[in-house]
Amino acid sequence: MTPSARLAAAITLLEEIEAAPRRPADAVANDFFRARRYIGGSDRRAVSAQAWQVLRARRRMGWWLPEAPPRLLVAGHMLLTGWTLEAVTKAFSGGQYAPARLTETEHTALRLLEGHTLDHPEMPDAVRLELPDWILPRFVDRFGPALAAELAEMESEAPLDLRVNLLKSDRDTARSALRAEGIEAEFTTLSPWGLRVHGRRPVTTGAAFRQGLIEIQDEGSQLIAALVGAGPDMRVVDYCAGAGGKTLAMAMTMLNRGHIVACDTSEPRLEGAVRRLRRAGVHNVERHLLTAGDKWVKRRAGSFDRVLVDAPCTGTGTWRRNPDGRLRLTETDLLELVPKQADILDRAATLLRPGGRLVYATCSVLAEENTRQIEAFLARRPEFRLMPLRQAWPDAPAALTGDMLSLTPRSFGTDGFFAAVLEKPVPA
Repeated sequence: MTPSARLAAAITLLEEIEAAPRRPADAVANDFFRARRYIGGSDRRAVSAQAWQVLRARRRMGWWLPEAPPRLLVAGHMLLTGWTLEAVTKAFSGGQYAPARLTETEHTALRLLEGHTLDHPEMPDAVRLELPDWILPRFVDRFGPALAAELAEMESEAPLDLRVNLLKSDRDTARSALRAEGIEAEFTTLSPWGLRVHGRRPVTTGAAFRQGLIEIQDEGSQLIAALVGAGPDMRVVDYCAGAGGKTLAMAMTMLNRGHIVACDTSEPRLEGAVRRLRRAGVHNVERHLLTAGDKWVKRRAGSFDRVLVDAPCTGTGTWRRNPDGRLRLTETDLLELVPKQADILDRAATLLRPGGRLVYATCSVLAEENTRQIEAFLARRPEFRLMPLRQAWPDAPAALTGDMLSLTPRSFGTDGFFAAVLEKPVPA
């Protein structure tokens, strides 16, 4: 594709994303490229990168160009990030596969941006920081003076993290297999199973992925499985399993022995795990669909050694991967999620046997979903106690200390993750 054709495709992709405001942008992008298989891998990455740059600056762009359509937002973003108006006009040439020529109205709007950058001193703090207005006080409370630095890191492009499947390989072998595909990877510093690839690379089309040597999983997510500490012959529940990323990691730590029940309320998500389990060579997992009126939890009470609750959350820790998430998230979403998380945690806790371990995790950075949930749970359930990280994971890297896991892109280079390990002591 020519640069102008890539530009036109990025505009069309943004139009489709804006037409589906409640749908994740990556899901829209997947459908967009699936319908345009003629777009090759390098072109796909370039088109996505240009669209995502605009999404990461969407609030600021809306301040400069209120109610502007995607094509004007793209042109304005180019101008505010170093392009001249002449170069932008040339890119919108109206030629074959290129965006249509800029109208006089668009030219007039763009002229007002000349000589400026994305930031402006008159921008409200929430706009400048790319946050919804309602969530700014919560982020100030969470990060204090480090807020700007934390959010700047959230606006950066996330690396591609991989988990090596020790059931089939090891880190050296998997890294060599990727290198043979032209993909360079480095060992992660926190996860003992992780590899990190910088930039967007098509790992899912390569032999290493197809053969189940690696899985795509953020390094922070891998640490959750380490804190669960599931070993061979244990009985384990992944209560909010989704498509099974952490289920796969726990099956690996269990050496494909014992028994895992992957639960979820979504049948499509559970069905999506089947192919991943097969590719990884995992065969100790049973799937269970949680439905209204289901008696499964009551019947299995007190029968599991480990219970993982990877709770549904706002996803604020994943904003560098999903910058559209901050545009879609509402305060109502948060207010509905918090009691739902508490209910899930209470239900899942009944599955644990005395002496077992309950791990609560989110990919959020908000206190309401994290530390305050744990404080409230311990107040409701005094028979549980908080287990310090290094007790739960004796081999944890020295950088991980304290009673609860709290990761951010700035602090550890991972997505934002939270986890707390709760133990149910054996009665004296």
